[in-house]
Amino acid sequence: MSTSPKKPGYVQFGKDLDPAAIEQMENAMSLPVSVKGALMPDAHKGYGLPIGGVLAADNAVIPYAVGVDIACRVKLSVLPVPFDAYDGLRGELKKALDTRTRFGYGQDFKRPKDHSVMDRDWGFCPTVKGLKDKARRQLGTSGAGNHFAEFGKLHLDSPSLGLEEGDYIALLTHSGSRGAGAAIAKHYSGLAQKLCPKLSGQLKHLAWLAMDKEEGLEYFRAMTLMGHYSSANHEVIHREIFKALNLSPAATVENHHNFAFREKIGLREFIVHRKGAVPAAKGTLGIIPGSMADPAFIVIGKGNDDAINSAAHGAGRRMSRTAAFKRFTQKNLKEILTKKRVTLISAGLDEIPMAYKNINQVMSQQKGLVETLAVFEPRLVKMAPSKPRRKRPKRFR
Repeated sequence: MSTSPKKPGYVQFGKDLDPAAIEQMENAMSLPVSVKGALMPDAHKGYGLPIGGVLAADNAVIPYAVGVDIACRVKLSVLPVPFDAYDGLRGELKKALDTRTRFGYGQDFKRPKDHSVMDRDWGFCPTVKGLKDKARRQLGTSGAGNHFAEFGKLHLDSPSLGLEEGDYIALLTHSGSRGAGAAIAKHYSGLAQKLCPKLSGQLKHLAWLAMDKEEGLEYFRAMTLMGHYSSANHEVIHREIFKALNLSPAATVENHHNFAFREKIGLREFIVHRKGAVPAAKGTLGIIPGSMADPAFIVIGKGNDDAINSAAHGAGRRMSRTAAFKRFTQKNLKEILTKKRVTLISAGLDEIPMAYKNINQVMSQQKGLVETLAVFEPRLVKMAPSKPRRKRPKRFR
């Protein structure tokens, strides 16, 4: 653990972090509104604030320090079924994943799902109002990239989460605010850049909105709505899947990892941005997933002040998607899935586990931030399918 010489400073957790992520964090700390920062052990390059970056700002909110997928979230629901029953239920579990949710850019339902989140006020500004119909159609769906829905084995060494020790079948999902969240991020980041014209180069992605101005308050309200919407999205996915199985969850855990929070540091309130980082205040439950073939950890926060009460949100990528496509093959993917006993329904090659950091190493580097309560091992995984390759046009000579 080392402290940057920049003032105000930030604390870096983990080793051998992406130099580009460190540079982005140092850029963020150079902003006049920055107060305190932390870089998590899963950190890698993003837009504006790096993925795995935590930033406390004074009277300012930074849209790209929240992220494009506002309120991206992970949720785990435990089936009231021991894992011994998994093999016999695998067909039903696969059918539920195949029929009750959808994956990919632009995916939606022609017959929208019901949820009270759509009864909230979506009319407080034209941008949000214009996204309501799309948001309604996309309820219960997930995007592309690293979003997933998977069944697996939840192992409890001791009683926790209101459950006895043992192994259970559990459902784990990762998704966010879909097209509505992305559109809000784009709109308000563009607005912030117009209001911060002196920022150039990479710094322009760190443009902020003042929280005592209409623009900042409006973005924060839109972001908060996307938090409710993302939570509802997971609720619908889990509701529909459990309905297909004719079961009710025995326990649930969930958390955001792309969000800004009003939180006190000392005696003053600041806006704490967590981009690819989870809240880890003392006693706060959270989930830190690995990859499609690596475990997820259900944790409880220790409330580390240096980390601004935060922890890593996952393993973090160790290479770009383009690099993964160039380096690995479908044979490589099949071999690792067979080794880890994972059945893959669909996913892109860029999500191969080797494109991610070692989740066990990430967890070992944040022992001072969280305590592990349970471990989830994926067994049946669904993600957005690979995009079909475009055929080259014929050449006429």
